[in-house]
Amino acid sequence: MKPITTVWLGILAVVLLAGCQLTRSINWDSRVGGYTFDQAVIEMGPPDSQAKLSDGRLVAQWITRHSAGGAVLVGGGFNGYPAGVGVVQTAPSYYENKLVLTFGTNNVLAAWAKK
Repeated sequence: MKPITTVWLGILAVVLLAGCQLTRSINWDSRVGGYTFDQAVIEMGPPDSQAKLSDGRLVAQWITRHSAGGAVLVGGGFNGYPAGVGVVQTAPSYYENKLVLTFGTNNVLAAWAKK
């Protein structure tokens, strides 16, 4: 393999990795009873919506949007120009994840759900 090809393959790998959003998995069951609404806001920002129930509980929802769109274009070079790597953004396709957290009257997490 030519050294220039190795360089471009390395650049391609970096572009692909930079385009991927890394998410960490949170064990919400372990947070029930000890995680507060304030901690949620600090960690995830303000909720997209929230409502106070008649019994005093607070239900808050965070929506995360992910794009599955995009493509990587690799050129082989021509007429003396070096090969190149570029990113071509296609029309993004989005999907939503909804995290619904219910906090008790003491503002401590009582239940959670992903939708």
